[in-house]
Amino acid sequence: MYGGGIKEDFKNAFNNPNGAHIQLIIINVVVFVVLGLIGVFADFSLGRGTLDVSREYFGLPMHLNELLSRFWTPITYMFVHDGFFHILFNMLFLYWFGRILTEYLGGAKVTNIYILGGLAGGLIYLTLYPVILQLLNPGMDISAISPNLVGASAGVFAVVFGTAALVPNYTMFLLFIGPVKIKYIALFYVLSFLLQLSGSNAGGELAHIGGALVGFLYIKQLQKGNDLGAWIGSTLRFFKSFFIKQPNIKVTYKRSASKRSTKDRAAAPRASGRTSSPMTSQEEIDAILDKISERGYESLTKEEKQKLFNASKK
Repeated sequence: MYGGGIKEDFKNAFNNPNGAHIQLIIINVVVFVVLGLIGVFADFSLGRGTLDVSREYFGLPMHLNELLSRFWTPITYMFVHDGFFHILFNMLFLYWFGRILTEYLGGAKVTNIYILGGLAGGLIYLTLYPVILQLLNPGMDISAISPNLVGASAGVFAVVFGTAALVPNYTMFLLFIGPVKIKYIALFYVLSFLLQLSGSNAGGELAHIGGALVGFLYIKQLQKGNDLGAWIGSTLRFFKSFFIKQPNIKVTYKRSASKRSTKDRAAAPRASGRTSSPMTSQEEIDAILDKISERGYESLTKEEKQKLFNASKK
């Protein structure tokens, strides 16, 4: 269904309408390299390292007064990383799970989930991290410290948990472990986040939890016909329109007031002798999305998944 090998995925990332997860990876890597070069300059001229520069100007501050003076950080923080292994593992997860999610929903939804997860992680960090700090350190004057959050983890875990909500029984093959269903991978990380809330990275764990919750909620709402991230797609298309001429959106979904019965859908005509017709009608798309809303994505046949995937690219 989706794409080819890793090389082809990256080669055609910006020409592929469903290459959003690869585009996000490329953006993260480019930002990491650029900030690394700036950090080298800072080392020589200012005596400060890459991490200091990145956190100071692009990290999400804990205090509201600092946030007001760095209003761009709720977006920039989710593209900044502490070091090589921090970005490596985040991008591997984004590639593995983003690829699966793209296969079922298309690239635009991956972008929606990533950004929503990052925003939710930042919000949880801002509201709960001061409380956690105070509980762990009674009497501490938290106004005297100024930690800044960085990392794509909240957005990445939104993608991970969105995938787990969509296809919980999808099996991945893990090194040294073997086949594991995605729902168990998600459960492992939920427990990990909770157990580390009293650790040194409590703020990061809170952001992970926020991203994970939003990823799960996004898919559950999408299955009911509500796209919580539609505004993100509209916003991105608005800014892209200044640089790239955007094609008309051809795939829409409107649930009819009188819902078609399962029997009616079964009676719908199908192209004979083909796995999927070259042109999928709006009525067929609506029927498939109705079925998703009622019984989930796993109830779709291979042919229906292919039709939905093809329609998402038009």
